[in-house]
Amino acid sequence: MASSGLSLVRRAAKAVRRTPRWRKRLIYFGVGLTTLTYACQDNEVLQICDGTGNKKKVVILGTGWASASFLRNIDTSLYDVHVVSPRNYFTFTPLLPSVTCGTVEARSIVEPVRNIVRKRKAAFRFWEAECFKIDPTNKKVHCRSDVGTNINGDGEFDVDYDYLIVGVGARPNTFNTPGVTENCHFLKEVEDAQNIRKSVLKCFERASLPNISEEERKKNLHFVVIGGGPTGVEFAAELHDFVNEDLAKLYPDVKKYVNISVIEAGGHILTMFDKRITQFAEEKFKRDGIDLKTNFKVVKVSDKDITMTNPATGEIAVPYGMAVWSTGIGTRPIIMDFMKQVGQGNRRALATDEWLRVQGCEDVYALGDCATIAQRKGMEDVAAIFRVADKDNSGTLTVKKIKDVLGDICERYPQVELYLKSNQMKGFHDLLKDSDGNSKELKELDIEQFKKALAQVDSQVKMLPATAQVAAQEGEYLAKCFNRMKICEEKPEGPLRIRGAGHHRFKPFRYRHFGQFAPLGGEQTAYQLPGDWVHVGHSTQWLWYSAYASMQFSWRTRMLVVSDWGRRFIFGRDSSSL
Repeated sequence: MASSGLSLVRRAAKAVRRTPRWRKRLIYFGVGLTTLTYACQDNEVLQICDGTGNKKKVVILGTGWASASFLRNIDTSLYDVHVVSPRNYFTFTPLLPSVTCGTVEARSIVEPVRNIVRKRKAAFRFWEAECFKIDPTNKKVHCRSDVGTNINGDGEFDVDYDYLIVGVGARPNTFNTPGVTENCHFLKEVEDAQNIRKSVLKCFERASLPNISEEERKKNLHFVVIGGGPTGVEFAAELHDFVNEDLAKLYPDVKKYVNISVIEAGGHILTMFDKRITQFAEEKFKRDGIDLKTNFKVVKVSDKDITMTNPATGEIAVPYGMAVWSTGIGTRPIIMDFMKQVGQGNRRALATDEWLRVQGCEDVYALGDCATIAQRKGMEDVAAIFRVADKDNSGTLTVKKIKDVLGDICERYPQVELYLKSNQMKGFHDLLKDSDGNSKELKELDIEQFKKALAQVDSQVKMLPATAQVAAQEGEYLAKCFNRMKICEEKPEGPLRIRGAGHHRFKPFRYRHFGQFAPLGGEQTAYQLPGDWVHVGHSTQWLWYSAYASMQFSWRTRMLVVSDWGRRFIFGRDSSSL
């Protein structure tokens, strides 16, 4: 009887394997949501490029937002693509605070790198290793793997490249504060979020032991978040909801000892948002009982307490159970060494031009948190711009001459267009009138008047923020440039070259800001759109759900994230530490 049952299972398995893929998915849909998620995985074979063709070799360092976005959009029929990264997956970092408290599972926000390429039937190579040195002279990257070792036993190997894409991201910035690395949690990787989740539950378990004092319980259940930026604020809000909605039911005897503190060196939290959002967040935290300490600078962290200073109170030490450090990003050692090689040793991030090319070397591009675009100022090229506009060499510029090259000027120097829009100016002639301090329209201007006009405009030059939104757009832009490289060699689409003849091959990178969210807990989220559009409330929380679900890299992660959110509303958060 048992053998006949086993035979039936085997025949059923064979029948499913022979069933076409679309029918399999319908069958799996009837089984349930979990099986549907698994059914979205194809059985396509990943192609491996052998590097023996005539295609140029593109080596990508990292699998973060910038690198993954480039990988998703690059035409692999034109290039041999090789990826080197110490992790073989992409992480949807905006949901990391949700992973810390079990709102979303870690597996729901990661996408294997091979899946990203496999679904496009692309040929590529991936090595799980860390690049520790870039050699731009010989066009090589030196890598080290801890997965396997070579014949020498050190796990090191070299990779040649024709084009190098540097997207290794950044590391947490500790500002050399003593004890931070040894005693604080960071929130940059999936492993960080999982460790925080385990640590929170351990703090509750220790506080529940019968042989400790009330002071020890207060200490163990004091959770400190250092840094009032978006990540720190969102984690504090998630933790507050986790404690009050879920852990309070499991640990009712110790709930009264819980204290959540947010320490910020500045005067306010969320300073990159509109002041209305900052004010609402601070008031909500006070209502929720989250202790907000502004104008406090942390100077030392030990395994027992956090020492901080304030102009009014001086230096104080606060005992804690768990601390999360979220004060910004710093430069990775490989980038620091590379900057010294290319003459950028005094910078905090790798400098690129508007086409994401690293300044000081050829065929190397950098994007994401490890780099910053050094936007050119008009005053640096004022003589060259004047010469290009003054086609008849008269020594003066008319409004017509400026209009003829205004499009190229705005494309090369985006601060010009930004200044005109922000000051409700119709054209460059309005800027000229404004710079001269009168309303009389100028018919001609010399180079000194032109300098005076551009001096105002250069005040609009700003660095781009180190966000996932910027990194993703940079990766997509650079991939499109690579896909059109051959065409644009013959037919350039970029602006006029201010120094030299002809046009640039591509249009420079322009960041488009689509707004930013700030989840504040209690099913309330703040949202800020470009301009002066701000909204805070429950409806914005549902917009946040929709936006973050649609931004997932695959249907697999999209369905997993949505199912995690649904599970939370029905059953609560997962309070296990596994």
